[in-house]
Amino acid sequence: MTSSRTEPRVLVDVAMPQMGVSVAEGTVSEWKLAVGDPVVAEETICEITTDKVDTELPAPASGVVAEILVPVGETVDVGTVLARIATAGAVVADAEPAPAARRYSPVVSRIAAEHQIDLSKVIGSGRDGRVRKQDVLALVSAKPAEEPPLHIESPYVPEEAPAGETLSPMRRQIGAHMKRSLETAATCTTWMECDMSRVEAARRQARVGDLIGITALPIVARATIEALRDFPALNATLDGERYRQHRAIHLGVAVSLGRDGGLIVPVIRDAQELSAEGLASRIKDVAQRARHGRLAPDEVHGGTFTITNPGQYGAIMATPVINQPQVAILDLEAIVKRPIVVSDDDGNDMISIRPQTILGLSWDHRALDGAQAAQFLAAIRRRLESWER
Repeated sequence: MTSSRTEPRVLVDVAMPQMGVSVAEGTVSEWKLAVGDPVVAEETICEITTDKVDTELPAPASGVVAEILVPVGETVDVGTVLARIATAGAVVADAEPAPAARRYSPVVSRIAAEHQIDLSKVIGSGRDGRVRKQDVLALVSAKPAEEPPLHIESPYVPEEAPAGETLSPMRRQIGAHMKRSLETAATCTTWMECDMSRVEAARRQARVGDLIGITALPIVARATIEALRDFPALNATLDGERYRQHRAIHLGVAVSLGRDGGLIVPVIRDAQELSAEGLASRIKDVAQRARHGRLAPDEVHGGTFTITNPGQYGAIMATPVINQPQVAILDLEAIVKRPIVVSDDDGNDMISIRPQTILGLSWDHRALDGAQAAQFLAAIRRRLESWER
């Protein structure tokens, strides 16, 4: 039974936010509060996941959690109401107990499943009767040991293969975004070798100067930005039939989230205003914050061109997937010393050991042609092979 007073209820919706022009949906990954819990404005009410970012969703108002409408693990469209908050001073009907799946932490659920404990029958010692880890462990320790079964010979039955694990919300979102890109774009990839001798020399000079530890990525990023000025058709987006070139270069930099998987593309806005040194600082900053889940939603959308760097893990050739609705993505591979043929000042050929890399460009044939892609890569290569700090 529920009871309530007659005063009108003032409810504030908690909706799935828009976290990027290309983000149409999100997944509730964890509820931090339950129905009936008090909440303060800007307090985290839940965590949500998209293909671009994991983020905490703040409460839009102070009051009491009146309803939770979307359970953990469910994916919904942007704008969908996830919960409702009864504002301070409003009257809320005495809350029915929240569904068990919404009140138990992952740790409690896992322990209960391992020991076949019915959580609905456990009396919790936490706030509002919430079942805590200690409550379940106490039951586990109190259970009598099972008698070992009598050994009875039985026919051999092959073991079933493990059922496997469910993909995480972020993994599902990334997969959906990549699949959508491959189904949408007419993707082609062009590769070009590049001599990185001048870049490596600049990096060595930086180690003894004020840029200790600079990598090749910000230098390649700067060369790419300069090439985009000459080839603005690649600094563009194509959304349906609407093709748009952008004056400002908002550079996306793909960041791996570590061994557990996941990828995010923070955007460095107005990257054309930054030197290689400035890019090095910004890339380091957004990468660190991305790996700690500290990016703001507006830092992961609005990119006009993206760079990915699998070369940092030793990859020598890859086919990057275009980050929709952009029309191209640059791939930087590992820098490896290789023997190549070079010519001296007199035109004589010789074998020389040089640091080489492969630049890869995936591009959308709906918006671009092969000649543009090759000319763009050649422009980047010219800048890198003649790089001067």
